[in-house]
Amino acid sequence: MSELLSRSHALALDAADPLRGFRDEFLIPRHDGGEQTYFVGNSLGLQPRGAQAAVQEVMGQWATLAVEGHFTGPTQWLGYHRLVSGQLAQVVGALPSEVVAMNTLSVNLHLMMVSFYRPTAQRPVILMEAGAFPTDRHAVEAQIRFHGFDPADCLVEVQPDEADGTISLQAIEQAIGSHGARLALVLWPGVQYRTGQAFDLQAITTLARAQGANIGFDLAHSVGNLPLQLHEVAPDFAVWCHYKYLNSGPGAVAGAFVHERHHRDTTLPRFAGWWGHEEATRFQMAPQFVPSVGAEGWQLSNPPILGLAPLRASLDLFQRAGMDALRGKSLALTGLLDSLVQARLPHVLERITPADSERRGCQLSLRVIGGRERGRALFEHLRAVGVLGDWREPDVIRISPTPLYNRYQDLHRFVDEVDAWVGR
Repeated sequence: MSELLSRSHALALDAADPLRGFRDEFLIPRHDGGEQTYFVGNSLGLQPRGAQAAVQEVMGQWATLAVEGHFTGPTQWLGYHRLVSGQLAQVVGALPSEVVAMNTLSVNLHLMMVSFYRPTAQRPVILMEAGAFPTDRHAVEAQIRFHGFDPADCLVEVQPDEADGTISLQAIEQAIGSHGARLALVLWPGVQYRTGQAFDLQAITTLARAQGANIGFDLAHSVGNLPLQLHEVAPDFAVWCHYKYLNSGPGAVAGAFVHERHHRDTTLPRFAGWWGHEEATRFQMAPQFVPSVGAEGWQLSNPPILGLAPLRASLDLFQRAGMDALRGKSLALTGLLDSLVQARLPHVLERITPADSERRGCQLSLRVIGGRERGRALFEHLRAVGVLGDWREPDVIRISPTPLYNRYQDLHRFVDEVDAWVGR
C-alpha cells in the first residue's frame, strides 16, 4: 500500500496516462517561476490554447466582413451556436436538437421555469435540496412569488440526512412522496456544489414522474465532469454553465437542455424572442412568433459570437478525449487523493464528499479540522505557495483534480504542502 501512495508511483501513473498530452493544450498559470498547481476547474477551468485562435477567427471575420459575417463561410454567425450543438450533445448525452448554448445559467433557469413551473392552487410546490447554490434558491423563491404564492409554504428543501451533510436517495424519495400531491417541480443538482455529492438523475426523475411533477436539473458542476445521458434520463429540462469543467472562460455562455417530447408543443408557455423564432421565416419580421423546433426555440437574442468561440476550442478537446476516458482518470485521481489524505492527513482534513466513488465527480470537499480560523490559515498558505483550491465557508477547502490537465503528481504536491504547514 505504501508503494501505491508513493511519489514514484504517481510519476509512473503520469508517464502511462493516455490523456497526459491534453495538459499541453492548456495555459497553466505561473507561480514563482514554475507552474501553479491548479485544482479549481470546478470554479473556473483553465484556458485552452485553442481559445485565442477561435476568438481571433471571429475578430478577423468582423474586421474583413463586418455584417456579412452573419452569412458568409462555414463559421458564419447566423448559425454559429449550432457549431457547438453536436459536440455539446455528446458531452451531455442528448440529441443535438435538445441542447442550445445561450445566456447564462441563472437566465436559463428562469426561462425554463417559465415553461416547466406551472403552479396551481393544488400543485404550487417546488422541491430542492437544502443549502442549494444561491442562484437556484433565489430563482426558485422569485418564481414562486411571481406566481402569487408564498415560498414559506411552497418551497420545500430536503435536509441532509447523512454524515457530513450529504443527502441519501431515501431522503429524496421520502420528500417527493410526502409532498407528491402538491409538487409542481423538482429542481435538483447533478452535483451538490459544496459537498461534491453526485446524484442518481435517473432515480430522481423516476420519483418525480411518479408523482406527476416536472423535473429539472442544475448541472453546473456535472457537465464535463460526469458522463450524462440526458435524452435517456428524460428530465423536462436542464441548465448548466460552461466556465467550469468546459473551460470556456469567465462568464461564458451557458447551456440548456429541453427534452424532445416538448419540442413541438406550441401550447407550452415560454418567454419569446426573435432568435427563438424559426430561422426560415425569422427575417420576414412578422409579428407572430413561430418557435424553432427544439431547444433553440427557447432562445431570446442572437448569441454572443465572441463568447461562444472559446467553447468551440474546449469541446474539440472533449471530443478527442471522450467522456468515458475522462471519467476513468477522474476516478483514479480522486481515489488517490482520498487515499493520500486518509493516510497522511487524517488529523488535518476530513472528507465530506461521499466515500463511494460513484457518488462523486472530480471534486473532494475537505473540512479542515479545528474550525474556520485554522482552515483559512491553511488555505492562505496553500495559495501563497502556488497550490490553488477554493474556499467555502465556514471550514471547507474544495480540491478538484481535473483529468484534462491535472496530474497524479499534483496530488502529492497538495498533500506535501499541507503536511509542511502542519509541521511548521
